[in-house]
Amino acid sequence: MIPAQFDYLAPTSVEEALAALTQHGDDAKILAGGQSLLPVLRMRLNAPEVIIDLGKIDRLREIRDEGDTIVIGAMAPYYEILGNASVKQSLTLLHQAITEVADAQIRHRGTLGGALVHADPAGDCGAPTIALEADLVIAGPGGERTVRATEFFEDLFTTAVGEDELLTEIRFAKHDGWGTHYEKFVRVAHQWPIVSIAAAVRTDGGTISEARIGLVNMGNTPLRATAAEQALVGQPATEEGVRAACDLVAEGTNPPSDLNGDSAYRKHLATVLTRRAVLKAAAG
Repeated sequence: MIPAQFDYLAPTSVEEALAALTQHGDDAKILAGGQSLLPVLRMRLNAPEVIIDLGKIDRLREIRDEGDTIVIGAMAPYYEILGNASVKQSLTLLHQAITEVADAQIRHRGTLGGALVHADPAGDCGAPTIALEADLVIAGPGGERTVRATEFFEDLFTTAVGEDELLTEIRFAKHDGWGTHYEKFVRVAHQWPIVSIAAAVRTDGGTISEARIGLVNMGNTPLRATAAEQALVGQPATEEGVRAACDLVAEGTNPPSDLNGDSAYRKHLATVLTRRAVLKAAAG
């Protein structure tokens, strides 16, 4: 189908984009990489009067190594993130997850910021972002504010970004020395994950000293498996050692039921995938 008619704006600064949002309000939609918005427009599931394209704001495409922190601009496309040496070395979990996003064409156009603001609970990027405890910087008419990743996702397709605000960058503390693994389960290639697990583990002498686990498609938002994380601390990094802790991974979750599996199936699947992800992460 062909989208409904709309006006097109291409601001060259964050300030100009915010002014356009203020002027057009609910009649406007933000265009990042377009991999979520354009199909919606083509199917006429949404018909905004104005599209505000962020693609010409160079500041939003930057990836910066600031010593202990890596800053990824909201408009940095996946392929540039994957090609960044600092990300690959110090944010390995994010790198692993982005490698699993759709196909090369999508990764060439899609953006990390766009995916996070779209907030699809089956998206690959939310879980590693919360597992790595990122901070997300949001700009609005009143200035900038920073939101922790665990507080960014509010509900299904809903985030802390207001109608008159923009996500500008994602700040990650470096995770050198952590073992990580992203375990994704799909029926066919390039499918949205039925369940995925993003695991980051620190070990000391074969014993887990710290663990972080992010869950994909186990509720209305990306989730942290805090009960399993806490139970893993002090356990030997062996299959028997982590089994009981990983069995707690579905506590407090509410996974969907659909043609790919019901809620109970996803909860069972999550425990199996978490054991795999934790053990592979611990093995380095």
